[in-house]
Amino acid sequence: MNPFDQFPEDLDPPVPDLHPKLMSALDRWRFALVAFAVLMTVIAIGVISSSSTDIATEDSNPDVVVETSLLPLVTVPLNRSLELGMKGDDVLRVQQRLKDLKFDPGPIDGEFGQNTLQAMWAFEKLVMSVPREQATGVVTPSAWAIMQSNLRIKPRRVADTATHVEIYLPEQVLIVFADQKPALITHMSSGDGVPWCEEVKIDPGEEGNTTDQQILTGICGEATTPAGIFYFFNRRSGMRETKLGSLYNPVYFNYNIAVHGAILVPLKPASHGCVRIPMSVARYFPALVAYGDRVYVFDGIKEPEAYGSPVPPFDRPDPNYTTIAATTTVVAPTTTVLGVTTSTQASAKV
Repeated sequence: MNPFDQFPEDLDPPVPDLHPKLMSALDRWRFALVAFAVLMTVIAIGVISSSSTDIATEDSNPDVVVETSLLPLVTVPLNRSLELGMKGDDVLRVQQRLKDLKFDPGPIDGEFGQNTLQAMWAFEKLVMSVPREQATGVVTPSAWAIMQSNLRIKPRRVADTATHVEIYLPEQVLIVFADQKPALITHMSSGDGVPWCEEVKIDPGEEGNTTDQQILTGICGEATTPAGIFYFFNRRSGMRETKLGSLYNPVYFNYNIAVHGAILVPLKPASHGCVRIPMSVARYFPALVAYGDRVYVFDGIKEPEAYGSPVPPFDRPDPNYTTIAATTTVVAPTTTVLGVTTSTQASAKV
């Protein structure tokens, strides 16, 4: 919810050909065996997760299933760990695989940028069950082996709408499901639960501003993203200044809480209650959802149905906020008359 001073470049450039280089028979079997060993661990985790779906625990992510019958015998090896700033064909292959799985790594260009880093954060947290504070965004050979498996990510709920969104607060991951299949998986940042008081700008038409001009005022609130069941009911285009800060392409689902774009989307919860997503994702996110689409928010403590549809804590005027008129000094131009320099000054309140 910080001011936005830049916008991401266009997405979805042409995807290059990704044919792997030929390997010897020994190499093919060696990499297949390594991948198989890693995948057996993932399968065991998936079985344990699916057997406890009826119990409310701190685990809130959906079922991640590996289709063992479709296990590829030949995989493309990764000979180095990949991280932010690196370039190469191996980076390009990782980007393409993330995109195939419905994560958004940004342009498929072989450059490991911020969008690829955030997509890898989401993969670590969702698929590899890495605690959010321990996610690194580094693509290790073992992570790449898991990524090349036949992963299937299933929703935790069968909604009454063809498209629905599931938000996992413990993992800080958001998924858009269309016909029970992922259409988008993205890293996110929700409310940090901390009370706050700030001076905010509010655009005309936004809650708290009934004028035709942008206003400046002091607001206090509690940065909470409530768990429960909701639906999308309103949206705005472009950048909007609101009580909760600067929102890009917000789509609202719980009173003044929205899914919106932000430049700062850290690993930890950091918003005033909204669900921040990367700016590049926010450019097209509104096109993926419609009014009435269900939104399930999981907090890892209780199931969303146990909460119903609670409203967030209401903000209030800051009792200590005051508007002080500024004093501006206007200096008149200096002129020279008969070799004598003179000047005049005037003081004005604005």
